[in-house]
Amino acid sequence: MKRSTAILAAVALALATLGSAHARQDDIDISRLTGSLDQLANDPGMGSYAQAEQARARDAINRLAQASSRERPHALYLAERRVDLAKTAAQLQDAQLKLTQLDREHDQILLDNSRRDAELARRELERQRLQYQLAQEEAARLQAQGQEYSQAADQARAEAERAKKLAAAQSKVARAAKRQAELAAQAAKAMRSQMEADKPAEAGPDTSKQHP
Repeated sequence: MKRSTAILAAVALALATLGSAHARQDDIDISRLTGSLDQLANDPGMGSYAQAEQARARDAINRLAQASSRERPHALYLAERRVDLAKTAAQLQDAQLKLTQLDREHDQILLDNSRRDAELARRELERQRLQYQLAQEEAARLQAQGQEYSQAADQARAEAERAKKLAAAQSKVARAAKRQAELAAQAAKAMRSQMEADKPAEAGPDTSKQHP
């Protein structure tokens, strides 16, 4: 009788110890999963992501806490998967948002580059336009200068032609004057010769009166 009582007491103690161990294990799993989920919820970078998944994971932890020993393994598995899914969903959403931000930054960089290229192209076009305008002005100046030179050359040729004609006329007049001078000199010489030839006859003695 005493032996049976001792055996029953030992079995009861063993069951109590086993139940206490299971209870402690339940508390450890629940604390671990709750702490992991709280860490995600309090994360400043990802805490606001995957709110639906976080709520489902917290419900799974609550069902684990209320599950019987028979349902506990399945409830623990579901709770762990829900917590893992909440973390993965939050990380995925964070990565997607960062990727979207990177795409926006990339688009902004491309836009800035396009604007910078457009500004450089505009400046280059303005520089070429100004250069072309200066070239046109220089060409017009040279053309006007060429016209002035051409007019001056024409005027110089006209003046040279007039000077040539005047020189020819002066030369003709000079030749005529020279000819007249030569003729006058010849006439004067002829007159002097005639006067010299006539002079002895006028000054000679009258021989007809000296001899009878």
